[in-house]
Amino acid sequence: MAEAEILQELKQFRQENRQQFDDLRSDLSGLHNRLGEAEDRIKKAEERIQASEEATLEMLKLHVRLDEKLTEMESHSRRDNLRIYGVAEESERDSVNMLSFVNKLLHEVLQLSEEMPDLQIQRAHRSLGPQPTAGAPPRSIVVRFLSFTVKEMLLHRAWKRKGFKWKDNHVNLDHDYPPSIIAKRKEYAEIRKVLKANNVKFQTLFPARLRVKHEDGPTTYNTPTEAAEDLVNRGYVITTMPAPPPASLTERIKQLSWTRVNRRATKATRDPTRDASYKEKLRTFRRTTPGATAD
Repeated sequence: MAEAEILQELKQFRQENRQQFDDLRSDLSGLHNRLGEAEDRIKKAEERIQASEEATLEMLKLHVRLDEKLTEMESHSRRDNLRIYGVAEESERDSVNMLSFVNKLLHEVLQLSEEMPDLQIQRAHRSLGPQPTAGAPPRSIVVRFLSFTVKEMLLHRAWKRKGFKWKDNHVNLDHDYPPSIIAKRKEYAEIRKVLKANNVKFQTLFPARLRVKHEDGPTTYNTPTEAAEDLVNRGYVITTMPAPPPASLTERIKQLSWTRVNRRATKATRDPTRDASYKEKLRTFRRTTPGATAD
Protein backbone atom coordinates (compact mmCIF):
# COMPACT_ATOMS: atom_id res chain seq x y z
CA MET A 1 0.00 0.00 0.00
CA ALA A 2 2.81 2.35 0.84
CA GLU A 3 4.55 1.63 -2.46
CA ALA A 4 1.38 2.40 -4.38
CA GLU A 5 1.00 5.75 -2.61
CA ILE A 6 4.62 6.60 -3.28
CA LEU A 7 4.23 5.72 -6.96
CA GLN A 8 1.04 7.80 -7.11
CA GLU A 9 2.80 10.78 -5.56
CA LEU A 10 5.72 10.39 -7.95
CA LYS A 11 3.36 10.32 -10.94
CA GLN A 12 1.55 13.37 -9.64
CA PHE A 13 4.87 15.13 -9.05
CA ARG A 14 5.97 14.22 -12.57
CA GLN A 15 2.76 15.53 -14.07
CA GLU A 16 3.14 18.79 -12.16
CA ASN A 17 6.74 19.16 -13.36
CA ARG A 18 5.68 18.41 -16.91
CA GLN A 19 2.97 21.05 -16.71
CA GLN A 20 5.44 23.55 -15.31
CA PHE A 21 7.96 22.80 -18.06
CA ASP A 22 5.22 23.14 -20.69
CA ASP A 23 4.31 26.54 -19.24
CA LEU A 24 7.99 27.47 -19.23
CA ARG A 25 8.41 26.44 -22.86
CA SER A 26 5.35 28.47 -23.75
CA ASP A 27 6.71 31.53 -21.93
CA LEU A 28 10.12 31.18 -23.55
CA SER A 29 8.53 30.82 -26.97
CA GLY A 30 6.56 34.00 -26.37
CA LEU A 31 9.68 35.83 -25.22
CA HIS A 32 11.51 34.61 -28.32
CA ASN A 33 8.77 35.97 -30.56
CA ARG A 34 8.71 39.28 -28.72
CA LEU A 35 12.49 39.50 -28.98
CA GLY A 36 12.27 38.95 -32.72
CA GLU A 37 9.65 41.67 -33.03
CA ALA A 38 11.84 44.03 -30.96
CA GLU A 39 14.83 43.34 -33.20
CA ASP A 40 12.72 44.07 -36.29
CA ARG A 41 11.50 47.34 -34.79
CA ILE A 42 15.03 48.36 -33.77
CA LYS A 43 16.27 47.60 -37.27
CA LYS A 44 13.53 49.70 -38.84
CA ALA A 45 14.18 52.52 -36.36
CA GLU A 46 17.88 52.47 -37.22
CA GLU A 47 17.04 52.62 -40.90
CA ARG A 48 14.73 55.60 -40.34
CA ILE A 49 17.35 57.39 -38.21
CA GLN A 50 20.04 56.70 -40.82
CA ALA A 51 17.79 58.03 -43.57
CA SER A 52 17.01 61.12 -41.48
CA GLU A 53 20.72 61.72 -40.88
CA GLU A 54 21.51 61.41 -44.57
CA ALA A 55 18.70 63.84 -45.40
CA THR A 56 19.92 66.24 -42.69
CA LEU A 57 23.47 66.12 -44.03
CA GLU A 58 22.25 66.92 -47.53
CA MET A 59 20.23 69.84 -46.16
CA LEU A 60 23.26 71.10 -44.24
CA LYS A 61 25.39 70.93 -47.38
CA LEU A 62 22.72 72.91 -49.22
CA HIS A 63 22.59 75.39 -46.33
CA VAL A 64 26.36 75.91 -46.51
CA ARG A 65 26.22 76.50 -50.28
CA LEU A 66 23.32 78.92 -49.93
CA ASP A 67 25.04 80.75 -47.08
CA GLU A 68 28.21 81.11 -49.14
CA LYS A 69 26.15 82.32 -52.09
CA LEU A 70 24.33 84.81 -49.86
CA THR A 71 27.63 86.15 -48.50
CA GLU A 72 28.95 86.45 -52.05
CA MET A 73 25.85 88.38 -53.14
CA GLU A 74 26.08 90.66 -50.10
CA SER A 75 29.75 91.32 -50.85
CA HIS A 76 28.83 92.10 -54.46
CA SER A 77 26.16 94.58 -53.31
CA ARG A 78 28.80 96.36 -51.17
CA ARG A 79 31.45 96.56 -53.89
CA ASP A 80 30.89 100.32 -54.37
CA ASN A 81 31.18 101.01 -50.62
CA LEU A 82 34.13 101.79 -48.42
CA ARG A 83 34.45 102.32 -44.70
CA ILE A 84 36.38 105.07 -42.94
CA TYR A 85 37.71 104.02 -39.54
CA GLY A 86 39.02 106.30 -36.81
CA VAL A 87 37.03 109.52 -37.39
CA ALA A 88 35.89 110.80 -34.00
CA GLU A 89 32.19 111.00 -33.25
CA GLU A 90 30.52 114.36 -33.93
CA SER A 91 33.36 115.42 -36.27
CA GLU A 92 30.74 116.02 -38.96
CA ARG A 93 28.75 118.35 -36.70
CA ASP A 94 29.95 121.56 -38.39
CA SER A 95 29.23 120.30 -41.93
CA VAL A 96 25.97 120.59 -43.82
CA ASN A 97 25.61 116.81 -43.88
CA MET A 98 27.72 113.68 -43.75
CA LEU A 99 28.09 113.58 -47.52
CA SER A 100 29.75 117.03 -47.71
CA PHE A 101 31.89 116.20 -44.66
CA VAL A 102 33.26 113.02 -46.24
CA ASN A 103 33.90 114.79 -49.53
CA LYS A 104 35.90 117.50 -47.75
CA LEU A 105 37.74 114.98 -45.54
CA LEU A 106 38.92 112.82 -48.45
CA HIS A 107 40.08 115.80 -50.47
CA GLU A 108 42.04 117.11 -47.52
CA VAL A 109 43.77 113.99 -46.24
CA LEU A 110 44.38 112.28 -49.60
CA GLN A 111 45.49 115.53 -51.24
CA LEU A 112 43.15 115.18 -54.19
CA SER A 113 43.50 117.65 -57.04
CA GLU A 114 40.90 120.29 -57.71
CA GLU A 115 40.22 118.63 -61.03
CA MET A 116 37.90 116.15 -59.34
CA PRO A 117 35.83 118.20 -56.89
CA ASP A 118 32.96 115.72 -57.04
CA LEU A 119 33.81 112.22 -55.81
CA GLN A 120 30.40 110.93 -56.94
CA ILE A 121 29.36 110.01 -53.42
CA GLN A 122 25.83 108.65 -53.41
CA ARG A 123 25.36 108.54 -49.65
CA ALA A 124 27.34 108.44 -46.41
CA HIS A 125 26.45 107.69 -42.82
CA ARG A 126 27.80 106.27 -39.59
CA SER A 127 27.52 102.53 -39.14
CA LEU A 128 24.27 101.52 -37.52
CA GLY A 129 24.23 101.12 -33.78
CA PRO A 130 24.14 103.22 -30.62
CA GLN A 131 26.65 105.99 -30.15
CA PRO A 132 29.70 104.62 -28.29
CA THR A 133 30.50 105.67 -24.76
CA ALA A 134 33.42 107.96 -23.89
CA GLY A 135 36.75 106.28 -24.59
CA ALA A 136 35.29 103.65 -26.91
CA PRO A 137 36.34 103.51 -30.60
CA PRO A 138 34.14 105.67 -32.86
CA ARG A 139 31.72 104.13 -35.28
CA SER A 140 32.97 103.75 -38.82
CA ILE A 141 31.59 105.83 -41.68
CA VAL A 142 30.04 103.91 -44.57
CA VAL A 143 30.40 105.68 -47.92
CA ARG A 144 28.73 104.54 -51.14
CA PHE A 145 30.04 105.80 -54.48
CA LEU A 146 28.33 105.96 -57.83
CA SER A 147 31.59 104.88 -59.48
CA PHE A 148 33.51 101.75 -58.52
CA THR A 149 36.61 103.22 -60.20
CA VAL A 150 36.59 106.29 -57.97
CA LYS A 151 36.14 104.17 -54.87
CA GLU A 152 39.07 101.90 -55.80
CA MET A 153 41.27 104.92 -56.61
CA LEU A 154 40.65 106.46 -53.18
CA LEU A 155 41.17 103.14 -51.42
CA HIS A 156 44.51 102.42 -53.10
CA ARG A 157 45.72 105.95 -52.47
CA ALA A 158 44.94 105.57 -48.78
CA TRP A 159 46.65 102.16 -48.67
CA LYS A 160 49.83 103.61 -50.19
CA ARG A 161 49.89 106.17 -47.39
CA LYS A 162 49.23 103.39 -44.85
CA GLY A 163 46.41 105.43 -43.42
CA PHE A 164 46.68 109.03 -42.33
CA LYS A 165 46.43 111.31 -39.33
CA TRP A 166 43.42 113.59 -38.96
CA LYS A 167 42.96 115.68 -35.81
CA ASP A 168 45.42 113.48 -33.92
CA ASN A 169 43.52 110.34 -34.84
CA HIS A 170 44.81 107.57 -37.10
CA VAL A 171 42.29 107.04 -39.90
CA ASN A 172 42.09 104.03 -42.23
CA LEU A 173 40.05 103.19 -45.30
CA ASP A 174 38.95 99.68 -46.19
CA HIS A 175 36.36 97.73 -48.14
CA ASP A 176 32.87 97.42 -46.71
CA TYR A 177 32.80 93.69 -45.96
CA PRO A 178 29.76 91.73 -44.71
CA PRO A 179 29.71 91.17 -40.92
CA SER A 180 30.51 87.46 -41.24
CA ILE A 181 33.69 88.19 -43.20
CA ILE A 182 34.71 91.00 -40.82
CA ALA A 183 34.42 88.59 -37.88
CA LYS A 184 36.64 86.03 -39.62
CA ARG A 185 39.25 88.65 -40.56
CA LYS A 186 39.38 89.90 -36.96
CA GLU A 187 40.58 86.47 -35.87
CA TYR A 188 43.98 87.31 -37.41
CA ALA A 189 44.39 90.40 -35.17
CA GLU A 190 46.97 88.85 -32.82
CA ILE A 191 48.94 87.38 -35.73
CA ARG A 192 49.00 90.69 -37.61
CA LYS A 193 50.24 92.42 -34.47
CA VAL A 194 53.15 89.97 -34.20
CA LEU A 195 54.03 90.38 -37.88
CA LYS A 196 54.01 94.18 -37.61
CA ALA A 197 56.27 94.03 -34.54
CA ASN A 198 58.75 91.94 -36.54
CA ASN A 199 58.49 94.10 -39.70
CA VAL A 200 57.14 91.21 -41.74
CA LYS A 201 55.03 92.18 -44.73
CA PHE A 202 51.62 90.54 -45.02
CA GLN A 203 48.32 90.92 -46.80
CA THR A 204 44.83 89.91 -45.74
CA LEU A 205 43.19 88.27 -48.73
CA PHE A 206 39.50 87.97 -49.47
CA PRO A 207 37.51 86.64 -47.79
CA ALA A 208 39.60 85.71 -44.73
CA ARG A 209 43.06 84.42 -45.62
CA LEU A 210 46.49 85.71 -44.71
CA ARG A 211 49.44 85.96 -47.10
CA VAL A 212 52.78 86.43 -45.35
CA LYS A 213 56.03 87.26 -47.16
CA HIS A 214 58.64 85.14 -45.36
CA GLU A 215 62.32 85.19 -46.23
CA ASP A 216 61.98 81.81 -47.95
CA GLY A 217 58.98 82.97 -49.97
CA PRO A 218 55.33 83.94 -49.50
CA THR A 219 52.94 81.61 -47.70
CA THR A 220 49.15 81.78 -47.70
CA TYR A 221 47.20 80.60 -44.64
CA ASN A 222 43.55 79.66 -44.79
CA THR A 223 42.82 79.79 -41.04
CA PRO A 224 44.23 81.68 -38.04
CA THR A 225 45.13 78.37 -36.37
CA GLU A 226 47.17 77.30 -39.39
CA ALA A 227 48.97 80.65 -39.48
CA ALA A 228 49.71 80.69 -35.75
CA GLU A 229 51.11 77.16 -35.70
CA ASP A 230 53.42 77.84 -38.64
CA LEU A 231 54.63 81.15 -37.18
CA VAL A 232 55.40 79.47 -33.85
CA ASN A 233 57.39 76.81 -35.71
CA ARG A 234 59.31 79.63 -37.40
CA GLY A 235 60.28 81.09 -34.02
CA TYR A 236 57.72 83.88 -33.61
CA VAL A 237 56.20 84.40 -30.17
CA ILE A 238 52.40 84.41 -30.12
CA THR A 239 51.04 84.90 -26.63
CA THR A 240 47.41 84.16 -27.41
CA MET A 241 46.89 81.25 -29.76
CA PRO A 242 43.64 81.41 -31.76
CA ALA A 243 41.07 78.84 -30.75
CA PRO A 244 40.55 76.04 -33.26
CA PRO A 245 37.29 76.36 -35.16
CA PRO A 246 34.43 74.43 -33.54
CA ALA A 247 33.24 71.27 -35.19
CA SER A 248 30.44 72.00 -37.60
CA LEU A 249 27.02 70.42 -37.18
CA THR A 250 27.77 68.20 -40.16
CA GLU A 251 30.91 66.83 -38.52
CA ARG A 252 29.11 66.25 -35.21
CA ILE A 253 26.36 64.28 -36.94
CA LYS A 254 28.93 62.15 -38.75
CA GLN A 255 30.67 61.41 -35.46
CA LEU A 256 27.41 60.32 -33.83
CA SER A 257 26.28 58.19 -36.76
CA TRP A 258 26.62 54.44 -36.61
CA THR A 259 27.04 51.72 -39.18
CA ARG A 260 24.10 49.40 -39.46
CA VAL A 261 24.88 45.73 -38.94
CA ASN A 262 22.75 42.65 -39.44
CA ARG A 263 21.72 41.72 -35.94
CA ARG A 264 20.44 38.35 -37.02
CA ALA A 265 23.36 36.17 -37.92
CA THR A 266 23.00 33.89 -40.89
CA LYS A 267 22.85 30.15 -40.47
CA ALA A 268 26.38 29.84 -41.78
CA THR A 269 27.84 32.14 -39.10
CA ARG A 270 25.48 31.45 -36.17
CA ASP A 271 26.72 29.30 -33.31
CA PRO A 272 24.96 25.92 -33.72
CA THR A 273 24.60 25.52 -29.94
CA ARG A 274 22.30 28.58 -29.93
CA ASP A 275 19.85 26.78 -32.20
CA ALA A 276 19.32 23.95 -29.75
CA SER A 277 15.72 23.78 -28.70
CA TYR A 278 14.70 24.79 -25.22
CA LYS A 279 13.48 21.25 -24.64
CA GLU A 280 16.95 19.87 -25.31
CA LYS A 281 18.50 22.44 -22.96
CA LEU A 282 16.00 21.65 -20.23
CA ARG A 283 16.59 17.92 -20.54
CA THR A 284 19.91 18.38 -18.78
CA PHE A 285 18.01 19.34 -15.63
CA ARG A 286 15.60 16.42 -15.81
CA ARG A 287 15.72 13.83 -13.06
CA THR A 288 15.62 10.30 -14.40
CA THR A 289 14.24 7.30 -12.51
CA PRO A 290 14.99 3.65 -13.12
CA GLY A 291 12.83 2.30 -15.85
CA ALA A 292 11.60 5.76 -16.94
CA THR A 293 11.22 6.32 -20.64
CA ALA A 294 12.17 9.46 -22.50
CA ASP A 295 9.47 11.84 -23.64
